[in-house]
Amino acid sequence: MCANEILYYLQEHPPRYGPEWGSGGIFGLKYYRGVLYYTLAFEAESFFIDKNGVRLKYCFEQVGEPPVSGGDTYNAVDAVDDKIYFGGWVHAPAHYRGKEHGRATIDFRNKYSHVHYYSIDENRVKLVWKESMRDPEKWVGEVSEIIYNPVRNELLIARGDGYENLGIYTLDPEGKWIKKISDKPVLKGSIVLDYACFATHRYPYGIDGFECIDLVDNRVHSIGIANKVRSIDNGSIDKPYTGPTASIYGRLFAFARGGVFILEPEEGSIYFVRLMDIPDSQYCSLRVNAKVIGGGVLTAFNSFTHGTVKVFNEESRRAKKYLNTIFAPTTLIYLKPPVVKIIATLGARVTSVETICDKIIIATNTMANTGRFDATPMDQGVRSFVIMDQSILYGENESFTAVIPGWYIRDRVFGGIPLNGYSEAQIIVNAKKNNTLYINEYFLTLPPTSMGSDKVDVTEGRFVLNLDSYKGIVSFRFEKPLLDDETVVISLN
Repeated sequence: MCANEILYYLQEHPPRYGPEWGSGGIFGLKYYRGVLYYTLAFEAESFFIDKNGVRLKYCFEQVGEPPVSGGDTYNAVDAVDDKIYFGGWVHAPAHYRGKEHGRATIDFRNKYSHVHYYSIDENRVKLVWKESMRDPEKWVGEVSEIIYNPVRNELLIARGDGYENLGIYTLDPEGKWIKKISDKPVLKGSIVLDYACFATHRYPYGIDGFECIDLVDNRVHSIGIANKVRSIDNGSIDKPYTGPTASIYGRLFAFARGGVFILEPEEGSIYFVRLMDIPDSQYCSLRVNAKVIGGGVLTAFNSFTHGTVKVFNEESRRAKKYLNTIFAPTTLIYLKPPVVKIIATLGARVTSVETICDKIIIATNTMANTGRFDATPMDQGVRSFVIMDQSILYGENESFTAVIPGWYIRDRVFGGIPLNGYSEAQIIVNAKKNNTLYINEYFLTLPPTSMGSDKVDVTEGRFVLNLDSYKGIVSFRFEKPLLDDETVVISLN
């Protein structure tokens, strides 16, 4: 039986009290046995909704005293039997220090990492596990992924954001014990074959390998990337910050800034396909999940996941320039190899994606997660839901425009733009000099297929190149570095 009636009870969440950095979002969307769960950050409120309305609203009172803030910012959720397991982090109680010398901060003494479950049959929440560093400036590893191991009846917990107790843990479903099985920081992972594979996360550089846990005996198989992996377009892989993962076609798809890694765990083969890559930007699939649907995978490339407000030195000034410049809308991208398809464009960012019956629920936010000295006593974003029909996966492509300043690009490889399904595709250059543009075409087959490279002369002035003859994914590189006042426009219709 479908429960589309749940959609009537989804509401917009305006800014409310919740001390943290910028805005959190709606995370952990999970529809299971007629109940829809999500956690609202930074207010730290978890909702459990069925066709009759909100069954339960939980405010993390089992972790500590109010007022609370946080909740989850990585979509840590799984479900088994009658339980929905959810994790993350929470301040309980939250302590906003206020503004001193132009810098606004929070105290981390009461920040806890947590795992809970919600019992559908009993309509109650139970705290399974919590941990705190009790330090004013630091915190233990947040819970960023929960994977149920059906072989051993255990929970695998990913922890990669924090100062201590990072790695992969196995946790008893009732919280009787917890054990570390890998000390490499990880944020996201998925079950592939008879493994649970996680992307290892080396801050601030991004993915540098994979840890695959044998679901039978918990043995750890480490697969490093080092310098052996290059993009299918032969370009470099720069700052592959960790995004979500998904398992399709017997491979792990690990999204990152710049594109997607594809891991074959038995062979240890790793490929990288550049997608929507603008160098030094954070236009990518950060702080969002990847939803398996129709045998493919749907995720978002966000335009404003991280930002900064206050400028107090040259480093923060540069960060604000690169993080806060918006050159393209957020895109919803559906991968069904060899086809990669832009199905929708949205505003600032998407934080969670789920399906109910024939609908896709998209959780959106108007504001980014900001820097450490940008704390405020309330969440700054308007968080809401967009409901789409699943037929959008199979309909026409969405139009897309990106207007990219030259200082992002210089002479580095950029793009990874999927052209399949577009009748009109152009790259327009506001060129201050003659230049040469190299175009690489490839397809996300398994393994990926390169179609080679073309070279085009770019003349000074307004230069327009039609890309209609390309049907795959295209990336670009200029021979001479672009100047600050040169601009590249990518237009798809």
